[in-house]
Amino acid sequence: MIIVMKDHASAEQIAGVVTQVEAQGFRVHLSQGEERTIIGVIGDERPVEVGLFEVLDGVERTVPILKPYKLASREMHPADTLVPLDGLKVGGPRLALIAGPCSVESRSQILETAQAVKEAGATALRGGAYKPRTSPYAFQGLGEAGLELLVEARNLTGLPIVTEAMSEDQVDIVARYADVIQIGARNMQNYPLLNKVGKSGRTVLLKRGMMSTIEELLMAAEYILAQGNTRVMLCERGIRTFEKATRNTTDINAIPVLKRQTHLPVILDPSHGTGKVDYVAAVAKAGVAAGADGLMIEVHSHPEKALSDGGQSLKPEAFAKLVKDIRRIAEAVDREV
Repeated sequence: MIIVMKDHASAEQIAGVVTQVEAQGFRVHLSQGEERTIIGVIGDERPVEVGLFEVLDGVERTVPILKPYKLASREMHPADTLVPLDGLKVGGPRLALIAGPCSVESRSQILETAQAVKEAGATALRGGAYKPRTSPYAFQGLGEAGLELLVEARNLTGLPIVTEAMSEDQVDIVARYADVIQIGARNMQNYPLLNKVGKSGRTVLLKRGMMSTIEELLMAAEYILAQGNTRVMLCERGIRTFEKATRNTTDINAIPVLKRQTHLPVILDPSHGTGKVDYVAAVAKAGVAAGADGLMIEVHSHPEKALSDGGQSLKPEAFAKLVKDIRRIAEAVDREV
């Protein structure tokens, strides 16, 4: 439920409502605009005694929230959330361009790629130090050594780091090195992990599960938000369908749907969405046109030698061309690169 305060309700009136909400055992989420304040009532599924709040001074009305996700909903938070990322406000007019290799493989590889994507216009560097792989025999990442190389790349280029934590016990170490903790598709409903990254205070990039609905994605985000961490970005990375022409089916529909239902920024990953380098640019451009707040694209200087996902990785020159193309599309939809 949300409690809508009257125009220009006083600080004392707002405080009185907050006190009453907390006295009933609920938590409060405040959304304060220039003229009006909205108080979110957060808690379990116990019935809320609406009459207790409607009679309080300064209250205009109460509105039930019908969505199962509360903190992630636009009903609770009508304005777009802008997530800070090294001077960029993700969710604002400027698009976030997160680029880099699937995996950190070596010092020369990550530094070369980081410099290339920086020069092309990337705003953040992605790279996996811990890699969830289908086969136990595939390359699993360099671990902490990979995180150290990412920090070296950040020092060289100034690009903030986006990298994945796969388990609760990895969160603290990843948080020490990274600017953004990625939760991969396989872990979208790993609730202890979501709680842990929520408590970490780090910005979180939450990827949609490969067979998850949009509502399930938003419920997963709710776990992070419920821990007090509002710096959450959602990522559409394709879902598994019967179609075999591409690795996954990119759900372009999810972008406008999410933009309507939630205030959180929405990032598109066309690399995993297609799984084939020939289609990455086209889907990336479609995502910008559909309203995505940013893109996450795999780039590798030598994709033919990549230890993971080489077949969907753009070469630096192809990424640079894509950034130029995206800039024209962004202008057409009142965004910028």
